[in-house]
Amino acid sequence: MSNLKIDLNLFVVFEAIYSQQSLTRAAGVLHVTQPAVSSSLAKLRAIFDDPLFVRSPSGMNPTPLARQLISTVRESLKSLDNCVVARIGFDPATSKRTFRLHATENAELILLPELLKKLAILAPGTNLEVVFMDRREVPFELASGNIDLAIDAPLLSHPELISQPIFADDYACVMRKAHPLSKSTLNLEAFINSRHVHVSSRLSGSGHIDLALRSIGQQRRIALRLQHYAALPALLNQSDFIAAIPSSIATYWQLPSRALPFDSPKLELRLFRHKSVSHDPALLWLGELLTQVQNTL
Repeated sequence: MSNLKIDLNLFVVFEAIYSQQSLTRAAGVLHVTQPAVSSSLAKLRAIFDDPLFVRSPSGMNPTPLARQLISTVRESLKSLDNCVVARIGFDPATSKRTFRLHATENAELILLPELLKKLAILAPGTNLEVVFMDRREVPFELASGNIDLAIDAPLLSHPELISQPIFADDYACVMRKAHPLSKSTLNLEAFINSRHVHVSSRLSGSGHIDLALRSIGQQRRIALRLQHYAALPALLNQSDFIAAIPSSIATYWQLPSRALPFDSPKLELRLFRHKSVSHDPALLWLGELLTQVQNTL
């Protein structure tokens, strides 16, 4: 192989097939025809003397050799891309780039409104795609380039990721305006004896508030568990439920809130990127913009 002149575009096709597990979908993301993808795959098979991908009911499954190659291919493509980006630079005023982020719902509600305002002024031609995925998948999605950045809790950790703090917020107890507790100072007994709504993307498990209560030998009653915040204001307005949520969200929704009657950790969000894009000027710029957003909240 050392004497071969290999078209680097073949490895772009290889990565697309590996990511999409389909020749048709790979052709779609590359904006080429399926026969063109098939032709490139045939050339790759000849070069490596290996099928690389085997058709199955679940799609095009990579062979052991393809699994061995993918990390090197992705790192090499990312390095080449970084060379071009570093040479060209990044001008937010003229850029047409689409940034793809993983963000928790907390991050969406708290940071996105201000971020979009700033992007509209400073980088009007850019687009933003925000997705939410299983935290365990985020490092691999960052490594593959499927997402550019991630905003998540400090729980997200991986040796190939670089992170920086981006936001911290206290929790507050929210309720409807006519709630019996809305006119008085909230004490621990009243908090514990109330019916609580707990919002978490996870299907089960304890949150910050429950861990803090457990540390002082207390436990609240979670009468309703939600995976999203969207329904919370309506549910609170029609019941005597209470909820402990980030104070910035309570302020945004203009919900009556009270300070928690015990010490609890803050909500912390961090910005994550893969080491391979640590010098990407566009992502460095976006990261700095997110830091500025934090300072305005």
